[in-house]
Amino acid sequence: MSYLVPSEFVTKMVDAGESKIFMSTRDTVIRAYMAGAILALAAVFAVTVSVQTGVPIVGAILFPVGFCMLYLLGFDLLTGVFVLCPLALLDKRPGVTLSGVLRNWGLVFIGNFAGAFTVALMMSIIFTFGFTTEPDKVGQIIGNIGAGRTVGYAAHGAAGMLTLFIRGVLCNWMVSTGVVGAMISTTVSGKVIAMWMPIMLFFGMTFEHSVVNMFLFPAGLMLGGKFTIMDYFIWNELPTVVGNLVGGLAFTGLTLYATHVKTGPKRSFG
Repeated sequence: MSYLVPSEFVTKMVDAGESKIFMSTRDTVIRAYMAGAILALAAVFAVTVSVQTGVPIVGAILFPVGFCMLYLLGFDLLTGVFVLCPLALLDKRPGVTLSGVLRNWGLVFIGNFAGAFTVALMMSIIFTFGFTTEPDKVGQIIGNIGAGRTVGYAAHGAAGMLTLFIRGVLCNWMVSTGVVGAMISTTVSGKVIAMWMPIMLFFGMTFEHSVVNMFLFPAGLMLGGKFTIMDYFIWNELPTVVGNLVGGLAFTGLTLYATHVKTGPKRSFG
């Protein structure tokens, strides 16, 4: 059958988390680098389509192409390992430690950021003809996104920080559902459909994704966005990372694990 029942795909989630924790440093960073780069390209594509059509939902519908590509190629996003790796620790897999989980998260963060930053630099060169002209229309939009989603939050103080955090929570609830969705099917088409739906939802609702933001905000700074590096880290990236961790683990990882792996003994009738 091309569909796996929850008890089967949740076990695959734990297995995947375990394998990522024991992956070599080189492989972890390379896979994370490629994931960050591909997702950044998908973000550029989505923004470009939205600007060209004047219909933002079209960009949201098409954005998941990047997520599908990187997942099918076996690359890793921070939002995914936030969910999968702790399950291997919770399941008491041999040799899995908290330090191993944190090591994986740190390496994936570095790799994702490097990949997204590479694409941010490349696209900024394209948008400005090698920084010799003002940014084109898409470049200007990206610069404005960076300002609106940093100093825009800061203008509301603690309420802005709470809003940012909740947007991060909701984002990885959906993104991690896409990660799990890919494990539900054993066919490429089934995986793509299961990934596409929640990824489209998160992008269309403009929730905060830590890896997408690793592209948007550095690119925004290069393209003349009216915010600073500290604005980016304090009023977006760090709260988004925490929100992504809480949302993915609480609403996807732990709920599936608790109800499909760590369930009580079956009652016997008759």
